[in-house]
Amino acid sequence: MGKDVIIACDFPNKEVCLNFLSRFTDTKPFVKIGMELFYSEGPDIVKEIKSRGHKIFLDLKLHDIPNTVKKAMSVISRLDVDMVNVHAAGGCEMMQSAVEGLIRQDGTRPIIIAVTQLTSTSEKMMQDELLINRPLSEVVMSYANNAKKSGLDGVVCSPLEADLVHAMCGREFLTVTPGIRYSSSSAGDQKRVTTPARAKQLNSDYIVVGRPITASSDPVGVYNQCMFDFVG
Repeated sequence: MGKDVIIACDFPNKEVCLNFLSRFTDTKPFVKIGMELFYSEGPDIVKEIKSRGHKIFLDLKLHDIPNTVKKAMSVISRLDVDMVNVHAAGGCEMMQSAVEGLIRQDGTRPIIIAVTQLTSTSEKMMQDELLINRPLSEVVMSYANNAKKSGLDGVVCSPLEADLVHAMCGREFLTVTPGIRYSSSSAGDQKRVTTPARAKQLNSDYIVVGRPITASSDPVGVYNQCMFDFVG
């Protein structure tokens, strides 16, 4: 599976999102639909963007009891998205149930990945607020290992952790890495960040890029630069 850049379409409504995507006339980038847009517009926005030829990562980060997650995933699987996710903190039984719920009648399913620790999470926050006293990298590796054992295809992690995940779980186990910034960009609320070129060196499989593209006056140009730096 080749590398790819996923644009985080964290927009407040359908109109803003589709106006943004209409600027991409020569390519159909892989896009992420997160909570803000999905909760604003519902499943119809997924169907609309899919009909325009985009691959979709539906980023809803499910985290609930196993049966609830399984039923939710069976609904999501009918939206024909290409990638979905859960929180690894939900545990192995929940993740296994998510995989079971995603399988369609023809035996196919989207890629499913697990969020390890959000890139807004610092080690201090994890220990002081979440009361997890292990080192951050150790927690990420444990969550990644649980995701693999549960039958998932990969994890969401910081690009700084991608190589460690591959070392533990194998090169085919996918790393989807947000927290991508250029040196001139503000890190915003992200704590563990790096550039597209550095993410490539660290063996990320997908990078998720939001504000550096969506807030740019030339989003197509920035996207193309990201593709060049990361994919080559």
